[in-house]
Amino acid sequence: MSQVALSAGIRDTLLTIQRTTRSATMSEQRLATGLKVNSAIDNPLAFFTAAGLRDRSNDLAGLQDSMQQATRTISAANAGIEGMKKLFETAQGLANQAAAEQDGAVRNTLQTQFNEIIRQVDDLMRNSGYGGVNLLNGGTLNVRFDANDTTASLALTVNSGTVLNAATLGVTTGAVGSWSNADTTSTAGNVAINQALTSIRSAITTLRSEASRLGANNAIITTRQEFTENMINTLRAGADDWTLADLNEEGAKLTSLNTRNQIAQTALALASQRDQSVLRLFG
Repeated sequence: MSQVALSAGIRDTLLTIQRTTRSATMSEQRLATGLKVNSAIDNPLAFFTAAGLRDRSNDLAGLQDSMQQATRTISAANAGIEGMKKLFETAQGLANQAAAEQDGAVRNTLQTQFNEIIRQVDDLMRNSGYGGVNLLNGGTLNVRFDANDTTASLALTVNSGTVLNAATLGVTTGAVGSWSNADTTSTAGNVAINQALTSIRSAITTLRSEASRLGANNAIITTRQEFTENMINTLRAGADDWTLADLNEEGAKLTSLNTRNQIAQTALALASQRDQSVLRLFG
């Protein structure tokens, strides 16, 4: 097969058309995908840098979910503390009523009610868990804030990791009758009631302190949640900076390339006509 000879002008014009077509195809792909870097072939540095940023943002997104669950666990524990405090306050009212009462039978009835409320305190504590962790029952809540940093974490316990029930708070039930004075000269019942009141006041103070500590730790986790959310947005925006195409720029570029291609096609036709005219001179 004989080789077709092309003039320099036609070759230059064809080369221009090929380059313009390749550039137009690239712009069309960027407009279709929204990306200027679709693979490592396009730009290895940009591709792998963006991938690293996205991987870290995905790791943080997973940790953000665990932080949200941690706040739920704290909320459950706090609700348990509030419930325990209300029960203790009710028991406190019964003890105060007994202290003002001299009738032994009435005191025994009030003490029976007091004992039942104290038992309910422990039942409420055992029902204050969330997601398999009950902080009031000696559980520990471990929260990670950064997948790449083992020190960026929080280990939260209540009552130094000890079960927070009536007994550990110093409040116990007593045998019914211990609140009653044996006779007009005995004050054993009064002493027992005062001891109960003192222990309840101490228990309520401890519960308030633990609730405050839970609130402080919840504030830490909430702050880290907000920080993590902002960090995720920053990382994803940084990844986009490396890979996203400027659609306005690519649209304008494609229009320009199409116009240039049309001009090149016209130039090719004119060059071909010129060559044919020269050949006719020798026909």
